[in-house]
Amino acid sequence: MSDHEAAPVLRIKGRVLVGPDEVRDGLWAVGGRITYERPPGADDAVTLTGWVLPGLVDAHCHVGLGHQGPVDAATSEKQALTDREAGTLLIRDAGSPSDTRWVDAREDLPKIIRAGRHIARTRRYIRNFAHEIEPGDLVAYVAQEARRGDGWVKLVGDWIDRDAGDLSACWPRGEVEAAIAEAHRLGARVTAHCFAEDALRDLVEAGIDCIEHATGLTEDTIPLFAERGVAIVPTLVNIATFPGLAAGGETRFPRWSAHMRRLHASRYDTVRAAYDAGIPVFTGTDAGGSLAHGLIAEEVAELVKAGIPALDALSATTWSARRWLGRPVLEEGAPADLVMYDEDPRADVRVLASPRTVVLNGRVMG
Repeated sequence: MSDHEAAPVLRIKGRVLVGPDEVRDGLWAVGGRITYERPPGADDAVTLTGWVLPGLVDAHCHVGLGHQGPVDAATSEKQALTDREAGTLLIRDAGSPSDTRWVDAREDLPKIIRAGRHIARTRRYIRNFAHEIEPGDLVAYVAQEARRGDGWVKLVGDWIDRDAGDLSACWPRGEVEAAIAEAHRLGARVTAHCFAEDALRDLVEAGIDCIEHATGLTEDTIPLFAERGVAIVPTLVNIATFPGLAAGGETRFPRWSAHMRRLHASRYDTVRAAYDAGIPVFTGTDAGGSLAHGLIAEEVAELVKAGIPALDALSATTWSARRWLGRPVLEEGAPADLVMYDEDPRADVRVLASPRTVVLNGRVMG
């Protein structure tokens, strides 16, 4: 799509969900931007109807990543288009070895907030995904990825230790503190992959901003997260794969397999306990690698299944998620990035699985 092709004037008729409790009767999109004032040229506007949400957010997604590592631009484009068709118009790319900056020039592809490339301990992550380094290099690599990313850095906080036969923390406390401080100095926030329990306290006390997966939260660490305002992105559609992973590793790593099954069994209780304690919870699918793109509706439904009220689960992929990432919602002058549905998604989040119309930068997507 040409960057110079003028966006049409759109008239959006229906119920516009500006916020959880704020509903307006329609809006306009002019020059790719939202307005609530009738514009010149309104008589020739293209009219769309339905229930309107801000473009959905997938806060843990990997464009440019496949199950064996980086993928080519054509595959990355297909990933992004799949997410767009599901209504995901804003992605926090939580680690990718591919350079996807070219996406920024495409007005028909979701907007991406990048966390650079994963930073992992040597031989302690999936091959070809991450920078694999030792603790003495952590600060330098965090600084590098903070400069390369869009305000985020992604650490691998724990992974299986083959000698121990189970999940264990990857980084010493001192190096983590120094690395997070350096990221913050450079204006970046830090998140970390964590399945297990052991790494969480050190990461939070070191000043981390977010934890991915967070299946290892306990009665001891949940209050700490709440006190520090550390967010979690549970990726429940990914946690659903734990039993299969455990079965595959049973013979070689029985302790790890048993641990993964326990984390899976308690996943809903863990997420609900985090929510009840006031920990910010946001949606992420962990698409890329081994998981398909376009699963954001399933992730929202999983949050509801875990016991999070439907309106808050919806906010975790719309209003609150966008504010957390520093991006606008359906406000005057904001980019016209919105999704339309036949029914009120507040009444049943399963509506998200069937978007009626996707509008990105004021253009109706095919």
